Amino acid sequence: MTEPIPPLRAPRDVDLERPSAARMYDFFLGGETNWAVDRAAGEKAIELLPWVRDMARANRAFLRRAVHYCLAEGIEQFVDIGSGIPTVGNVHEVANGLNPRSKVVYVDNEPVAIAHGRVQLEQNGDPDRHAMVQADLRDPDHLWQQVLDTGILDPARPTALLAVAVLHFIPDTDRPQPALAEYRERLAPGSALVLSHGTLDKVTPDQQDSLDAYTRHYATTQNPLIWRSQAEFAEFAGEFELVEPGITWVPDWRPDPAIAPELRTSLADPAQSLIYAAVARKA
Repeated sequence: MTEPIPPLRAPRDVDLERPSAARMYDFFLGGETNWAVDRAAGEKAIELLPWVRDMARANRAFLRRAVHYCLAEGIEQFVDIGSGIPTVGNVHEVANGLNPRSKVVYVDNEPVAIAHGRVQLEQNGDPDRHAMVQADLRDPDHLWQQVLDTGILDPARPTALLAVAVLHFIPDTDRPQPALAEYRERLAPGSALVLSHGTLDKVTPDQQDSLDAYTRHYATTQNPLIWRSQAEFAEFAGEFELVEPGITWVPDWRPDPAIAPELRTSLADPAQSLIYAAVARKA
């Protein structure tokens, strides 16, 4: 049984003056690992974009379906970059339910995510199979070494690298494309790349003003939003082969009502999720 995480405490040097996207995401999903500044920013985001909670749920449900897919394909190792705040139904919890040999290394650069992720793993994880490290996606050499230093993963075996709802917080000036290329190079044959990313490709005219205000709102947080087109999103997969159904809206990637039924949404149109999803494989 999953034990409750202790009351939220702020690690040293945490910026509590500005909201964090990771803590806001936790708020959208109904978590408790957030502060008043994050909840206020989350409420404002909901005011500007009333279906934002559904967007978060749809993205989280895609993550779980992707984990199911990877395990069904025989991939038992996961590296979840930008894993965020611990929330019920994390990758290791989902994977454990399907394969007790599965291994997961979480990676984030948000101090609250790190502190509470480690507490959760101490309570509900297995130190031989689960770990959380502090590193930044933009520094592949350091991040990958931190992952290997845990001793949990075998780099010669297929691994699922998850970059779910994190790349849209990294501007082009920070070179996310070259960073992803380095991760793809490090993965063994048979590995998978799991991606999701915000987009404004199909925004309707009546949504434009709200989304402009929503984007400006995120610019006041620690993590401004960087929307990208489908073509730009596809570049993150590089030479990896997209698995069926290719690039879709997050609700449309291999929908399965039996997986994460508690994360069902009321989105009238999958495009309303504003999030692309894809899984790609290394030959």
